[in-house]
Amino acid sequence: MRLTLEIWRQKNADDAGRFVRYDMEDVDHHMSFLEMLDVLNQRLIGKGEEPVAFDSDCREGICGMCGFVINGQPHGSQPLTTVCQLHMRFFHDGEVLRLEPFRAKAFPVVKDLAINRSALDRIITAGGYVSINAGGARDANSILIGKKEADQAMDAAACIGCGACVAACPNASASLFTGAKIFQLALLPQGQPERKARSLAMAERHAEEGFGSCTVIGECSESCPKGIQLEVIARMNKDFLAGSFTYREESAGGGG
Repeated sequence: MRLTLEIWRQKNADDAGRFVRYDMEDVDHHMSFLEMLDVLNQRLIGKGEEPVAFDSDCREGICGMCGFVINGQPHGSQPLTTVCQLHMRFFHDGEVLRLEPFRAKAFPVVKDLAINRSALDRIITAGGYVSINAGGARDANSILIGKKEADQAMDAAACIGCGACVAACPNASASLFTGAKIFQLALLPQGQPERKARSLAMAERHAEEGFGSCTVIGECSESCPKGIQLEVIARMNKDFLAGSFTYREESAGGGG
């Protein structure tokens, strides 16, 4: 299979960057997308040229590192698929593919297709955890959780933090990510003591990192490789409002 790649090349965050065209011959349709880029890089190195920088780690669709935009769509056009799990059999002979990094103020380009996603880590650090002393390990059945709540929590926990939701959103909002990380704890008994404070801290950090506001366009959910639903944003907003009223009343009453 023959492909034409138009790849964004940028030396660092200060470089203007540009698209560079590469012709790929004899692409095996069994290859994954990243394997195809590995072949391109081997050829570039053989010619003494700089290889294309891109993020990857597990190559099993669970780490969230491999995201970039293919023909205008984060992770490409296949639903519920990360770039590392995207195979060349989904493309056609002679097709032109344009590759570029996720575009967002909070995701500065490191080099070429590689970006800095540490803003998402800082949102987690702001409150995406349970800090109470839970003691030693307990039997799983000692804390009863309804199946519906457990399933919803697990669905939200499937978020891999790839940032596709940010790249797809016209506002560059990370509300789907933040909502998922809040929601996965909000339904569990262990997450209740800090539920309101967690929502406030993580939402505030989201704004501080430069992500845009959510206007419920829905592109984030459509582009999510793990199928996270917009419901997590609604629940995040509900907890944020509840926390805002609670701490406002405590401040007005002189409480801590």
